[in-house]
Amino acid sequence: MVVEDVSKSFGDFKVLNEVSLGIKKGEFFSLLGPSGCGKTTLLRIIAGFESPDYGLVTFDGVDVLPLPPNRRQANTVFQNYALFPHLTVSENVAFPLRIKRHPKAEIAPKVNEYLKLVQLEGHAHKKPNQLSGGQKQRVAIARALINEPRVLLLDEPLSALDAKLRQHMLIELDQIHDKIGITFIYVTHDQQEALSVSDRIAVMNQGNVLQVGTPHEIYESPATDFVARFIGEINLFEATVARVDKLDQPLLPAITPSDTTEYMAELDIPELGRIKVTTVDEVEPGQKVVFTIRPEKIVISKEKPVTKRADINFFQGTVDEPIYSGFQTKFYIKIAQAAPDKNTDQKVLIRVIKQHANYSDEGPDIVWKDEVYLSWSANDGYIVGVKE
Repeated sequence: MVVEDVSKSFGDFKVLNEVSLGIKKGEFFSLLGPSGCGKTTLLRIIAGFESPDYGLVTFDGVDVLPLPPNRRQANTVFQNYALFPHLTVSENVAFPLRIKRHPKAEIAPKVNEYLKLVQLEGHAHKKPNQLSGGQKQRVAIARALINEPRVLLLDEPLSALDAKLRQHMLIELDQIHDKIGITFIYVTHDQQEALSVSDRIAVMNQGNVLQVGTPHEIYESPATDFVARFIGEINLFEATVARVDKLDQPLLPAITPSDTTEYMAELDIPELGRIKVTTVDEVEPGQKVVFTIRPEKIVISKEKPVTKRADINFFQGTVDEPIYSGFQTKFYIKIAQAAPDKNTDQKVLIRVIKQHANYSDEGPDIVWKDEVYLSWSANDGYIVGVKE
C-alpha cells in the first residue's frame, strides 16, 4: 500500500500535510501520535470514509480513492465496537457474509472458524451485553476479518479497556496477525502499544509524519526532539558542539556497520558542562544540537565508579526524589554544575531509572538526599538533530 502526498483540511485547519507512506504487504504498521495529529483522519481516508483534498492511495498499484469503502478490501475495527445489540455473537460475525448473500451452508462453518480464531467459540449464542469489553472487541475483529480483507484498519481498538486487559488483548491481536498474515494498520496514541506489536511505526504530529522506522529505530535513534520526547522518557538538552574527532575503530563494532564512519563529539551543555557522545552524523564545532540520554542508560551508584575508559561521562549529584515502582525505581537527581557564563551554580534534574533485578529484603539501597554518582557511555547518548 502507498499513501502519496495526502493532504486534508477541515475549514482553515489543515489536518494532514502532504503525508507519504509505503506500507508493506503483511506488515503490522502503526500510526502513532498525540490526539489531533491526523492519524485517525489518515486511517479514514485509507478506509474510504473521508476523501483527501489531494494525494493518492493505492493498494497493489491500484488507485482506491474512487472506490467506496465496501470495494476497497479494507475493513475497520473501531474503538466503540459498533456491534448490533439485538444480534448474537455469531449473527454479528456472520452479518458481512449475509449482506453479500453468501449461501447459508457456507456461512456457519466460516463463522465458527473465525470465532475459534478469536477464542469465542463458546460464546456464539450470547448477546453483546453479556460480554466483557475484551470479548466485544474480539467479536468486532472477527466480523472485520471474516470478509478476508487485504488490509485490517484498527482505530484505537483497545482504548476503552482497562490496562491489564489492554495488554492481554494486544498479545492476542499480535497472535491473530501472525496467523492470518494480512496487513494491519493500527492507530494509537499509546507508545507502549505501538512499540510492543509493530513491525514499523510512523510517528505523527500536527499533520506531518516525523519519522518512520522499526520500534528499535524510533526508540534508540529518534529523528527529532518531538519523537525523542514522545517515545518513552528522555533527558534532553540543547548543546553546542565543541570538538569532533573521527574514530578509527567504532566503540561498538558489533552493531556499527563496517561502512559507517563514527565520530566522537564533545558537547558543551550549559546545565551540565562538557560531555562526550558518539555520532554517525557529521557535525562541526560551533553547531547547535539537541542531545538526549535515556534514563535507563544511566548507571547510578553510591560509590564512585572506577574505570580507565575515556568515553564515560561522570556526574555527581543528590537524590531529589526517588519513585519506587516495584520492578524499578525512578530517581530525579539534582546535579550542580558551574554555569560557564555565570558566577552561581546552575542546578538541573536528571531522570535515572534503575531496574530491580535482584531481591532485596532491606529496601532500596539509594534513598532520598543520598549523594550519588551517575555515569554513561558516549555510545548511550544521542544527538537527535541540529537546532536551527
